[in-house]
Amino acid sequence: MTGGDSFSHVAGVEHRFLNAGGLRMHLAEAGEGRPIVMLHGWPQHWYLWRRVMPLLAPHARVLCPDLRGFGWTDVPGRGYDRETMAQDVLALLDELGLDRVDLVGHDWGGWIGFLLALRRPERIGCFVALSIVPPWPSGDRRGFLEAWRIAYQIPLALPKLGRRAVEHGLAQLALRAGSDAFSEGEIEAFTDRLKGERARASELLYRTFLLREAVPVLAGRYARLPLEVPTLLLVGERDAAISTQVVREQAARADALELELVPEAGHFIVDEKPGLVADRTLGFF
Repeated sequence: MTGGDSFSHVAGVEHRFLNAGGLRMHLAEAGEGRPIVMLHGWPQHWYLWRRVMPLLAPHARVLCPDLRGFGWTDVPGRGYDRETMAQDVLALLDELGLDRVDLVGHDWGGWIGFLLALRRPERIGCFVALSIVPPWPSGDRRGFLEAWRIAYQIPLALPKLGRRAVEHGLAQLALRAGSDAFSEGEIEAFTDRLKGERARASELLYRTFLLREAVPVLAGRYARLPLEVPTLLLVGERDAAISTQVVREQAARADALELELVPEAGHFIVDEKPGLVADRTLGFF
């Protein structure tokens, strides 16, 4: 099924919908060959990869789904924990008949990517994570001292207030404050899909993390799962949400993980440095 004029145009990209374990999931795709799945974060959707897809498509089959509750994918009333969202991705791979893929993930898409690499390493060839910390504790109290960096999540998680904040400018503010790489049209392309039930999905995403996931992660939920998938982690040196000291310490705990700190890049590294992201992805895979 093609998307017609409802999707922002990116040359060579086609759109369709698939049944991923009962979830109607939107997929943008381009190119042929070895499959690369690319997972977006908040407050974006498949269009995050608009500048990267044309660079990868001559070399690979690039698959960019909208995650549960975002973009044009269905908006269930529950299931916004990262484990369920990782299962959505596996269901999509099953529907596409793909036993093994390379994976790229930004922000929450990177966190979901880590869970896939830890839980189902046989399904992931290589993994490039962007602008996210690994889902295991740092083992240093510095991690607790840096908790102020995620304080922005609290208003997003508040019942009813979170969705109103998303609808009335918090998503736009996050994009504008996080980077100067966005045009007004690009900001509108992302935030227009964060209205009504999709704004509520953002609220549920953050409330689920703060109330159900954060403490178990800090307590070591994933600390004993070995990271066997070769992983490259790219973090902007100017990313306000991530302490470079903490991410260095976390990265050092996994032999399969290689960390690169990118100068002159903030949280939205894909939008700021698409050429670098594409180059590192192709080189690593």
